[in-house]
Amino acid sequence: MKIARLSDPRALVSALALALVACGGGDGSGSSSTPPIATPSPSPSPTPTPSPTPTSTACSLRSQQDAVNALLNEWYLFPNLLANVNPADFTTLQSFIDARVAPARAQNRDRGFTFATSIAEETALIQSGSSAGFGVRLGFDSSAGRLFVVEGYEGSPGFAAGLDRGTEILGIGTTSANLQTVASLFASGGAQAVSNALGPNDAGVTRVLQFRPRGGTVTERSITKADFALDPVSDRYGALVLNNGGTRVGYLNLRTFIVEDAQRQMREAFGQFRSQGVTQIIVDLRYNGGGLTSSADILGDLLSAGRVGQLWARVVWRPEKEAQNRSRNTLAEPNAINPTRIAFITTGASASASEIVINSLLPYVGNNIALIGTNTFGKPVGQAAFDFAQCDLRVRPVSFQTVDANGRGDYFNGLASIMPNTCRANDDISAPLGDPNEASIRTALDFLAGRTCTPIVSSTGAMWEMQQSRDMLMSRAPSAAQIELPGLF
Repeated sequence: MKIARLSDPRALVSALALALVACGGGDGSGSSSTPPIATPSPSPSPTPTPSPTPTSTACSLRSQQDAVNALLNEWYLFPNLLANVNPADFTTLQSFIDARVAPARAQNRDRGFTFATSIAEETALIQSGSSAGFGVRLGFDSSAGRLFVVEGYEGSPGFAAGLDRGTEILGIGTTSANLQTVASLFASGGAQAVSNALGPNDAGVTRVLQFRPRGGTVTERSITKADFALDPVSDRYGALVLNNGGTRVGYLNLRTFIVEDAQRQMREAFGQFRSQGVTQIIVDLRYNGGGLTSSADILGDLLSAGRVGQLWARVVWRPEKEAQNRSRNTLAEPNAINPTRIAFITTGASASASEIVINSLLPYVGNNIALIGTNTFGKPVGQAAFDFAQCDLRVRPVSFQTVDANGRGDYFNGLASIMPNTCRANDDISAPLGDPNEASIRTALDFLAGRTCTPIVSSTGAMWEMQQSRDMLMSRAPSAAQIELPGLF
C-alpha cells in the first residue's frame, strides 16, 4: 500500500527518529464520514471545517500552502508560536508546515505533531488495521550498529518467514548475490542506509534477509512485502492471566489504539480478567504511540468500576475556540474491574492516548499505580483532522490539550515526574512479550507484590528513551501505519 503523501516528510522524520512519529488518534475530524486518528481529539461541535480549501488547480503546492496557512492561523493551539514564513521558500508542504510551527517545536510543544498525510491510508488503517510490509517492528543498537526485531505481527509475511521478537537481522539485499551486512550499511550511511536497503513498504517489494532468530541459527529468506492486518491485542500474548505468588494478575498488551477493533478486543480481555477474579493489572503500552481517543476512554472505563459518572478528562482548545471544549465522564462497562494496584509498562514510544489513560487515572488511584520501564514521550496535546478530499490530503495541526479531573495535563517532559511510583526496567527482547521473566514484566509484578525498585529518572523532553541504546528504525517517507507505529516495516 503506497501512501499518497503530498510532501517530503524528512523534517518530520528527523524530529521523530529520536522520538515518536505522530502520536495517536482521536474523534474529531474535518470529514464527518472519515474516522480521525490524531490524539486526543473530541467530537467537535460544530465539526471544524478547513477554510479555504485548495482549489481544483491540480491541488498545487501553493494552493495547499495557502489552505494550511489559514488553517494554522485559525485552529493552531499555540497561535503565538507560529512563525511567519514565505511559502515560496519551500518545495514541500511538510517543510512549510515545519517552518511555521518551528517556534512551538523550540519550546517542546510540537515535536513533529503537526503533519499532513493521506485520508485514504489513515481510513484503511483505522477501520481494518490495513498496512503493508514485512509486518515487524525494528529497533537498532545505535552504539553497535545492530538491527533487531522487537515485535512480529501474526499473519504478516515477516512473521511467517520466522521474524519475531529478538531476531537479529544480519544482512539485506534484493538477491542472495548482493546481500550487504547490516554492519556495513550502518558504517556507510547510518540508520537511513538500513531503512533504504529494506525498500518501500509497498506490497510486492521483495528483499532477501539474513537473520538469526532468538536462540536459533543464521537463516536466509526471500520475503515479499504484502498487505496484512494489524491486530491491536495479540492472540499469543495480548491478554493473559499471570500467577504472581498466588495473586492473579491481568496482563494486557495493547499494541495501538488506532485500530477500531481494539475496543472489542479490550472488552473481551477484561471479560477474561473479571471471570478469573483478577484484582491487579499490568497494562503493557511500551510501543503504543496512541490512536483513537475513544479507545483510550474505553480502557479507562474498563479500569474504573465504581467510578461511573465521575470526570475522566477534559479537552481544552485555544480561547477563541472554547466552544469546542468538552468533558468526558467515566461510562459503565459490563466487564470493568476496580484493580487494587495497576502497573503501566512504558518507554519513550508510549505517547498521546497511552499517556491520557495513565494521567486521567491519577486523581483516583492514590499510591496504587506505577510507571514501569522508562519515561513516556510527553504529548498532552492532540490534533484535529481537516480533510481536503480532492487532494487526498488530511492535515493534523496541534489543536487542543487534554487534562485530568484535577486540571493537570502539562506533561510535555513525560509522565515520570508526576507519577507516585516509577520503576526502571529494560525492554528485554531476549524474552517474549507476556513472559513473566521478561525484565519489564518482572519488575511490574514486583511492584504489584509490594517489592522495591529503582525509580525512573525522567529526562527533559523524554526524547525516545529506549533501553540498551536501542532506537526504532524509521522510514524517510513513513506511511500512515508507520506514523502510528514507529519502527514498522
